[in-house]
Amino acid sequence: MKILGVSLFFFIFLAPFAFVTVQAFTGTYGINYGRIANNLPSPDEVVTLLKAAKIRNVRIYDADQSVLKAFSGTGLEIVVGLPNGNLRDVSADGDHAMSWVQDNVLAYLPDTCIRGIAIGNEVLGGSDQFSGFLLGAVKNVYNAVNKLKLSDVVQITTAHSQAVFANSFPPSSCVFRDNVVQYMKPLLEFFSQIGSPFCLNAYPFLAYMYDPEHIDINYALFLPTVGANDPKTKLHYDNLLDAQIDAAYAALEDAGFKKMEVIVTETGWASHGDENESAATVDNARTYNYNLRKRLAKMKGTPLRPKNVVKAYVFALFNENLKPGPTSERNFGLFKPDGSISYDIGFPGLKSSSADSLLLSLKDNRGCGWCGCYSIILTMATAFLLVFSR
Repeated sequence: MKILGVSLFFFIFLAPFAFVTVQAFTGTYGINYGRIANNLPSPDEVVTLLKAAKIRNVRIYDADQSVLKAFSGTGLEIVVGLPNGNLRDVSADGDHAMSWVQDNVLAYLPDTCIRGIAIGNEVLGGSDQFSGFLLGAVKNVYNAVNKLKLSDVVQITTAHSQAVFANSFPPSSCVFRDNVVQYMKPLLEFFSQIGSPFCLNAYPFLAYMYDPEHIDINYALFLPTVGANDPKTKLHYDNLLDAQIDAAYAALEDAGFKKMEVIVTETGWASHGDENESAATVDNARTYNYNLRKRLAKMKGTPLRPKNVVKAYVFALFNENLKPGPTSERNFGLFKPDGSISYDIGFPGLKSSSADSLLLSLKDNRGCGWCGCYSIILTMATAFLLVFSR
């Protein structure tokens, strides 16, 4: 009876999960939750906002306890970040990597749906301050995740800026910069082994700002335009983001990684800027982000990779008033610090009159998702096995 009960339990409850590889991205749309500010809503209020907007995929740039606790039981899927400043220590010591994963990932699973760990951000292509530590950190974190039996739940990645490319137009001509290849090639080899994608921070806004004389702003904003043709592939591009993604695919193919998927981990448009940032307007930001949503909702690929559905995390959830740099850096948010919308692209704002009641209802009836279902299954498993062990 015990054997029959255990077998029956496995096939009914665990078999559907036994061979599932959990992806770090559900659907096509996600958002970056940056917090370089002193006036943002609480993490609990952010949960309310994300739920109301039906945004499920979220990236943060650290592993903040208050955020991870607030996301517990919500069904929201989050990618946490290992900051650049931690790369040296994690690269040098596998035990340090294990402690970090245990404290910042394992401790919150499965209630908080942590789907990935981003190792650093835009490490390659700029100064070489952290370049030599990236691969070691990636390997040590992955080994820790693997030892903890989490490698089919938590994906390991790192995001790159377009500074890793020698050129990006036409897309087919894109290759990695010579001073990046020595770090990029072994990193891609390892990611290819563990099934991780190439993560790209792609900003048509920045490309247009850099070369407004040769780039049509309509092309950057997904508006009707003559577009651009790639003379080598004979492919036509009607928007700049697709061209930037295909440039990354071309660089990957040149490096020997044709099958690797590209995911856009940051893209957005500033709504306000300095005098020399004339493209940073509310109208342009609204147009870009609204059209981006429509583009992603089509669930289609790019001209070069039509079968690889484009997935993107928008930058960013909020305007961040303490970010350094030009004014545009502090004005990429879809929402203002008080939770109201920066401009209308179809998302509801956080309304104070209903926020408290909505938050209560969400906490009482939070989304199940994989993590919630996993908790329920473990509970049912315990009860089931107790019955059949008698």
